[in-house]
Amino acid sequence: MNETPKPQRCCDGREPSAGRHADLRIHGEASGPSGSAGTPKSARAGDDTARGAAGDRRGFLFGAGAALMGIGGLLAAIPIVGTLFAPARRGNPMRWTDLGPVDQFPAGTTRLATFTSPNAAPTDGETARDACWVRSLGDDRFQVFYVNCAHLGCPVRWFEQSRLFMCPCHGGVYYEDGSRASGPPPRGLFTHQWRVTNGRLEILAGLLPGLEEKT
Repeated sequence: MNETPKPQRCCDGREPSAGRHADLRIHGEASGPSGSAGTPKSARAGDDTARGAAGDRRGFLFGAGAALMGIGGLLAAIPIVGTLFAPARRGNPMRWTDLGPVDQFPAGTTRLATFTSPNAAPTDGETARDACWVRSLGDDRFQVFYVNCAHLGCPVRWFEQSRLFMCPCHGGVYYEDGSRASGPPPRGLFTHQWRVTNGRLEILAGLLPGLEEKT
């Protein structure tokens, strides 16, 4: 004969009712495996989701900031790199530059000649124009002087009557052969290298001279 199973009793010896079973289930859910009694699982899951979202935002902001700093660094480095490598890219800036036919400079005269700088950019406009003093010695022999005073670079003027070059800024004076006569210049006028090609006078131009120059 099959025995009828006896109803289970609670710890206080009473038979469990439907309401009592519900109380026990709620009590069991409240006591989680982590021991955080009193915190519902849904609330903990919400906290974890919020922490994850905050971490994602921090990571995004950090990455965006690093990217912006990198772009800013690259933009700031472009002119520096360009300045460092520009001389190598341009090579030798000195170029033979035409001053015109040699018969424009009669023997025994000193005349101002103008030319366009060989390193001029399209946007330089009139600032690309430069000048030099040409002293003709006859028989296609010349002396070509930079127009700048050897003191502080002011343009010097030629005075035919006295046959002197004079600087209007600080009173520097040079003889007709360009050698220093008086005043603050530490040396004579700087000179261009020159040559005659097919009846035209050319000079080597492109850089302003400095006191390290020997000619």
